[in-house]
Amino acid sequence: MKHMKLGSKPDVFQTEGSNIRFVATELATDIVISIGDVKFYLHKFPLLSKSSRLQRLVASSNQESDDEVNISDIPGGASAFEICAKFCYGMIVTLNAYNVLAARCAAEYLEMFETIDKGNLIYKIDVFLTSSIFRTWKDSIIVLQSTKSLLPWSENLKVINHCIDSIASKASIDPSEVEWSYTYNRKKLQSKNGVDSHWNGVRMQQMVPKDWWVEDLSELEMDLYKRVLLTIKAKGRTPAVVIGEALRVYAFRWLFGSLEDAVSNGIDCTKRRAVLESIVFLLPTEKGSVSCGFLLKLLNAACLLESGEFYRDNLVKRIGTQLDGASVADLLIPATSAENGVYNVDLIMAIVEQFMSHHSDNGKMTFQDDDEIVEVEKFASVSSTSKLAVAKLVDEYLGEIAKDPNLPVLKFIALAEMVSASSRQMHDELYHAIDMYLKEHPSLSKSEKKRLCGLMDCKKLSQEACMHAVQNERLPLRVVVQVLFFEQVRASAASARSDSGADLSSAVHSLLPRENGNSYGSSRSAATTTTEEEGSGVPTSSDINSFRSMRLANNCGGSERSSTSSDINKNGEDKSTTTGKAKVMLMPKMLSKLWSGKTHVGENSSSDASVSPGSANPEEVKSTPSRNTRQSTS
Repeated sequence: MKHMKLGSKPDVFQTEGSNIRFVATELATDIVISIGDVKFYLHKFPLLSKSSRLQRLVASSNQESDDEVNISDIPGGASAFEICAKFCYGMIVTLNAYNVLAARCAAEYLEMFETIDKGNLIYKIDVFLTSSIFRTWKDSIIVLQSTKSLLPWSENLKVINHCIDSIASKASIDPSEVEWSYTYNRKKLQSKNGVDSHWNGVRMQQMVPKDWWVEDLSELEMDLYKRVLLTIKAKGRTPAVVIGEALRVYAFRWLFGSLEDAVSNGIDCTKRRAVLESIVFLLPTEKGSVSCGFLLKLLNAACLLESGEFYRDNLVKRIGTQLDGASVADLLIPATSAENGVYNVDLIMAIVEQFMSHHSDNGKMTFQDDDEIVEVEKFASVSSTSKLAVAKLVDEYLGEIAKDPNLPVLKFIALAEMVSASSRQMHDELYHAIDMYLKEHPSLSKSEKKRLCGLMDCKKLSQEACMHAVQNERLPLRVVVQVLFFEQVRASAASARSDSGADLSSAVHSLLPRENGNSYGSSRSAATTTTEEEGSGVPTSSDINSFRSMRLANNCGGSERSSTSSDINKNGEDKSTTTGKAKVMLMPKMLSKLWSGKTHVGENSSSDASVSPGSANPEEVKSTPSRNTRQSTS
């Protein structure tokens, strides 16, 4: 820290009690300076020789026969006046970053100009500020912090502007030119080229990070911090990502700490709200300059502090452009007191909607240059990757909010449907979310369960998810049948490729309904395109058990095919081949039942029943409760 010593005489100021200060000399005092409760017993001559203001005040007091002068409005108070008084006496006084501004404002108040005496206090302090304080990084920050208590004097003297310009200039230089000390506690600095800081026994100089200044400036109050950061941005030499890091550090320093406790305890959060709104205002416009997680923390704080809609909408739009960089933990924003639920799902839906609109393809732009076409294709690839990431994120988020017992099923479905089907390559996470919702909401009607499970495409479930779904008692019967069917299709296709079992493959594919004469029907059509489930199209529990037996036999087929020649039957046929033929015999009956519902849409249907009351076989209807045996079937 820089400092300057003035005067040469010893300091003979003494204190009596807490309110009396005097100069210990043989000469009697002849003037009393009163500043609040503190009284200074001094001599007129040294004071009047340096201060134009005191000359006028003493002249006025002489007319009133009063030796006491009251200057309680002096900036800096009694301590600042004492510095000025010691200078007038020629005593040794030390100026530094902590007291120099108060002394400068007090000297301005006392009018200690060069016209009164050459080399007066104002001149000496200005030289010290210009040659030392404003050239030193931390001293400039200390002086800037002290300006608030000295307003409007510090503003009128332009000390604030000089400090801000000095700080912003140093923060904007090339980091390789930084030669002064700074605070950096966020992470261990990496040395040059990523090697150890000690090489061959000689300590190597560490590289200065680009964001070296952000922690020191985070000590400023928001009004000054805002002015400094705007000046840094105006200089245009600091990357947007560094500005974003500075705001992140400041938010953790002044905003996020104990925010929830402060709100819940009813503490006045006006200052925190002002900090939040200023940070949102200062956020760089460049995408990626701040992380999505940080933006979501700001949005959560905005909800807790009940900030204006302008700030919340601003954050929602920014988050929507980079939602693919978020995590599930970031999205779990608590619901406000006015909402009936654990999480603020409506807010996340608004963010997802913003993301989808930002990544939508309008198809209206035309390009003539080949380079531009390449750029569009690259953007489309990035957009597709982002959509896949957001689809996975939404499914994981659905799995978390599904635990909320107050979450309406329609809101759950609405959020799930905001993600396009093409963005979900696998439906395992979605299945997990649906299963969790069914577990936490056992009172759902059959129609609600049907619509909920209709979100899931059984063809996009992994083998592990299929194994779990087959034994899941919470799923509707038709969904279980679909899972069994497509699992059997996969197993049969694998068997056909390994054993050249063309008969089995053709039997399976011949039973699949074709659309447009070319492609096979999707699994979702069997569960959701019909408004009602027909009794004649629902397999019985014995059919399901047959499917399971076939699946188990298929899983065991590999081991059977690898057994010794003792596994060959009397006719010389492999057991696995015999098993495959048995499957072909069973497949037509069960698969025809599975798909028969599609040919009877609208006949004897019921919206909430998975089995029609007018089923041709009442015994099959009664057999449906036997699904309880699914839990023990693998």
